[in-house]
Amino acid sequence: MTKKMITNRVAFLDKKVPLYASILGIAGVLIVWEIICSLHIVSPLFLPAPTAIVTTGWDMLLSGEIVKNLVPSLYRIGVGYLIGSVVGIVVGLLLGFSKWADAIGTPIVYSIYPIPKIALLPLFVLWLGIGELSKVTIISLGVFFPVVINTYSGVKNVDPILIKAAVTFGSNHLNVIRKVILPGSLPMIFAGLKLAAGTSLLLLVAAEMIAAQSGIGSMVLHYGNLMITTKLMVGVLVLSLLGLAFNRFLQWVENRLLPWK
Repeated sequence: MTKKMITNRVAFLDKKVPLYASILGIAGVLIVWEIICSLHIVSPLFLPAPTAIVTTGWDMLLSGEIVKNLVPSLYRIGVGYLIGSVVGIVVGLLLGFSKWADAIGTPIVYSIYPIPKIALLPLFVLWLGIGELSKVTIISLGVFFPVVINTYSGVKNVDPILIKAAVTFGSNHLNVIRKVILPGSLPMIFAGLKLAAGTSLLLLVAAEMIAAQSGIGSMVLHYGNLMITTKLMVGVLVLSLLGLAFNRFLQWVENRLLPWK
């Protein structure tokens, strides 16, 4: 075997090891979990077995209960995430590009950002009612701040020489933003979008637990109150899969827009 073949083989294994390690790690946790439940070390009331959760989840899927609750949750998080991310990117670009906007807007953003958005949820319900508007608004607000801060940081990290070169060749402000600043800021923007994905799920569950008759968060709260732990864990599993799918989708979009990464 030549030196080049050995190097390629090592590189291939280096790429595969994290995937195998992740699968083995998850499988190991599930096996230990199943064994603990099978030996009745922990009561099923407090910790149902993985096989019981999967079986119950399949029954709930066939009965339509999961779909019934998943559809409104997807609508709320989809609309809220879209609004928050678009507004966050636009405001972040404006704050990073304009000195006046930076001086006026940045202190406002950084003063409101530390406030826990969940604490504002009762206030939004009071202002906007218990309908969809309050839920979408709180999700949008939670998404807005990570996106605007990361976009702002991305703009500030763009090489000034590239901006000066674009201006020297006659580009106006809009073209500089569109062709220089925005592409240069995309890695930081996607970092903010991924961070905001977790925040949006957290706020979705909180909003549905407080003011919703349907949704995954409402379903989890309902079965928690009834102490039906297996169905509660099905809701948690659905949220976990939803978060994973969300992250994978953002990663796919990032790979398409940033093929050099």
